[in-house]
Amino acid sequence: MKLPIVDHPTAAKPFVTNEDRSHWHDDALWFVRVKRDRQASSVPEWEYLRERASAIKTHTIANLGDYLEQFERNATARGATVHWAADAEEHNAIVLKILRQHGTQRIVKSKSMLTEECGLNPYLENNGIEVVDTDLGERIVQLREETPSHIVLPAIHIKKEEVGQTFHTHLGTDAGASDPQYLTEAARNHLRNKFLAGEVGITGVNFGIAETGGFVVCTNEGNADLGVSLPKVHIACMGIEKMIPSLADLSVFTRLLARSATGQPVTTYTSHFHGPKDDNSELHIVLVDNGRTRLRGNDTFRPAMHCIRCGACMNTCPVYRRSGGHSYRATVPGPIGSVLSPSRDAKSYKSLPYACSLCGSCSDVCPVKIPLHHQLLAWRGELVGNGLLPLSKRVAMKTASFLFQRPGLYRTAGSMGRTALRVLPHFVTHNRFNTWTKARELPKPPRESFRQWYIANRGNPQRRDSVNGNATTHANTRSNGDAS
Repeated sequence: MKLPIVDHPTAAKPFVTNEDRSHWHDDALWFVRVKRDRQASSVPEWEYLRERASAIKTHTIANLGDYLEQFERNATARGATVHWAADAEEHNAIVLKILRQHGTQRIVKSKSMLTEECGLNPYLENNGIEVVDTDLGERIVQLREETPSHIVLPAIHIKKEEVGQTFHTHLGTDAGASDPQYLTEAARNHLRNKFLAGEVGITGVNFGIAETGGFVVCTNEGNADLGVSLPKVHIACMGIEKMIPSLADLSVFTRLLARSATGQPVTTYTSHFHGPKDDNSELHIVLVDNGRTRLRGNDTFRPAMHCIRCGACMNTCPVYRRSGGHSYRATVPGPIGSVLSPSRDAKSYKSLPYACSLCGSCSDVCPVKIPLHHQLLAWRGELVGNGLLPLSKRVAMKTASFLFQRPGLYRTAGSMGRTALRVLPHFVTHNRFNTWTKARELPKPPRESFRQWYIANRGNPQRRDSVNGNATTHANTRSNGDAS
């Protein structure tokens, strides 16, 4: 299926221009980021855990075929049925086939970004099956006919007053009610009936364990356990990159996951599944590729497969916090989504690697040490190489290149700019046509350039020409390096 081209700046505009929501969203996610920092600093071996997790993932991805086969053997030995899906269409068809074999009319689903990626909900609904997302945040966005805006906090973009309005419309709660306890109780009563009526339970998978053939699902509401306890059939949908070799390795990731995601010491429910729950039950595990093998074959972007979907990179990203998750138009938004989405369709998602300030904060917090900002920079190079850079950026880059290669012209342009900013009236730069300056003031321009300051304070660079052979290049290089 050909995807529409995403223009992130345009998609972000409604969210960014809503200053109240944008600032509130920014503050809410920064609160989570601060909690993460406190938890990370409370674990003395935190950096060792990150190194260890990265090494485990590197080893697993390098030997992924062997571990997947080991997982299938062990899972089958425990009574599970393992299915293989090459893409989203095959995944959806497998799930539907299982549901029809059991005459299923309604399912309960625990949060799974893989099923979001595959478009499972609309696919099943189009085939006459009721789908109920049981994670509270997921249920809220489902009732609002929206998609999650965050992989861990799917309704982080919605205020409690809006949740109250949604529940009033769909669940019959009091009009204007916004008390979190009241709304949570209403959601609990609503979902309890859905749990009881569910004929099949579908969950995602956080970690598949090759050594045991089992898998782990982490939730804070226990909805995965509730969703699969009553039905006789449990379908687990798992991306092939979720594999880890052993139970011993699992302990590394469970210490990193919740602390990185929400600043909790541990996820409230870490549920282990090893085969069907009894002789009258079925467990189906659907292993999904959907482009992951292609990503694994790319030396530059392969580390993106290390991702454990904690969302820490989103919580810290200044672009994500201010523009909201829906502006990415992708199942996985934020920095990791801006790496993964172009690997799926570079043309459609060509704007996402530019939704980044290259501040490096995402790489600093990533629990599995994915060099995210380096990968986003690498994607920009790929897009340029493939002729996918927009005309506006191509012209700007060529103009900058022309200027930077001509020191005399660069100095003249710098002098004119400094002079202009000193003498021009304020309204010339700050007016309704220049939205960039709406919330910004330009710094006071210096009277001299850095080069002039350097010559005056650190000696004449021409004198070093005779010593170094190419003093102009040397001086410019030093100047650029010092300035940065």
